[in-house]
Amino acid sequence: MVADGTITRAAVSGDFFLEPDEALDVLSAALVGQRADAGVAALTGAVTDALRQAEATGAVPAPVAMVGFDARAVAMAVRRALGWSTGWDDHAFELLHPGVLPPALHTALDQVLTEELAQGRRGPTLRFWEWEDPAVIIGSFQSVRNEVDLAAAERFGVELVRRISGGGAMFMEAGNCITFSLVVPSSLVDGMTYEESYAFLNQWVLGALADVGVRATTTGLNDISSPAGKLAGSAQKRMVGGAVLHHVTMSYDIDAAKMLQVLRIGREKLSDKGTTSAVRRVDPVRSQTQMPRVEVIEAFKAHFRERYRTVDGALRREELDRAEELRRTKFTDPSWTYRVP
Repeated sequence: MVADGTITRAAVSGDFFLEPDEALDVLSAALVGQRADAGVAALTGAVTDALRQAEATGAVPAPVAMVGFDARAVAMAVRRALGWSTGWDDHAFELLHPGVLPPALHTALDQVLTEELAQGRRGPTLRFWEWEDPAVIIGSFQSVRNEVDLAAAERFGVELVRRISGGGAMFMEAGNCITFSLVVPSSLVDGMTYEESYAFLNQWVLGALADVGVRATTTGLNDISSPAGKLAGSAQKRMVGGAVLHHVTMSYDIDAAKMLQVLRIGREKLSDKGTTSAVRRVDPVRSQTQMPRVEVIEAFKAHFRERYRTVDGALRREELDRAEELRRTKFTDPSWTYRVP
């Protein structure tokens, strides 16, 4: 129960094990008096301190054993009960696959769709990219000088585009990778660290890969890997107003020799992407699935639809117009592209 923004009564229950039994009352009492908008860290601290004090004073026999949950899980449950946290089942997702667009328009759409969700004009979306023009999409905070050989990029006709999310550079030619953007409300990752949110938002991707015969796990902060090496990298942007952009690029069949000329990356980084020779193609998804790229994408869509409430959708005219404006005024503007020289 909440009154005047404060929790005035609480009862903790669930499918867990707790010893001694008297500790259940301590958990519930710890929440009383906390602000209803208290964050996960504050609520976790309140529960932890209450249990320690109860043990120290002999109010409950020590030690308290929490099996199947912990103080943070209690905090997360409180946030969910009060409406601050949500789960996948609380949302309906719109699946967008608008076809071939210029790379800079895709990065503009990332910003537009994330802002639209933050402003309450659109729900969460999963959008697959298609493009024909070759490009290097660099992370928001990367240095152009450190990441890209501009002379090689010009020689191969590769456009340079900076996106709004962080992370590393993407070498994109038509059909060489699988790229998608997931836009969700921040309530879906409420209380999670960045590392936790990357793993959480990539769980469905692991399931989709399993559907096409690839055994994969999350590795490091934001990567997806198989026993054969790195498959994909992720990037995020969290917007003021409560929206999260989660972006994934997966290597399908990349010309490694050309990539090495355009991107200033070492052979050790290339080996992370599933090859040990600079002249071989980086093709972990194609070689492990033996499936055309379009079929892999359709399998990913099917997995997402089976897992979450999903409807097929389309970009709205006003969203495309806004994205085109941003493409012209921001994402092809040198002051943005070369903001970190």
